[in-house]
Amino acid sequence: MGATPSLDELRDEQRRLRRVRFIVDFTTSVLMQSAMSRTEGEELVAAARNRILELFPGREETYEILYARRFARLLDSCTRPEPPGVSGRVLPFRRA
Repeated sequence: MGATPSLDELRDEQRRLRRVRFIVDFTTSVLMQSAMSRTEGEELVAAARNRILELFPGREETYEILYARRFARLLDSCTRPEPPGVSGRVLPFRRA
């Protein structure tokens, strides 16, 4: 077993978790309340993903499990399709 985390380490993790919750809630709200294009939505999700992984480096798999599908569903249901000839996903989302 590892060493017990210090009070400062626990506070830091809690602070980072609050930040992640804010990022996810903010991204979700913007996707649901705006009429952005698919590309704009993907750029927003990419920015959220990057910031989350800055807060918790090396946790890509956790991100995929907790947030990727949720963001993919929101992108599918809340963004405007691109005009013909415009494409380019920012992030590949794994589909189950």
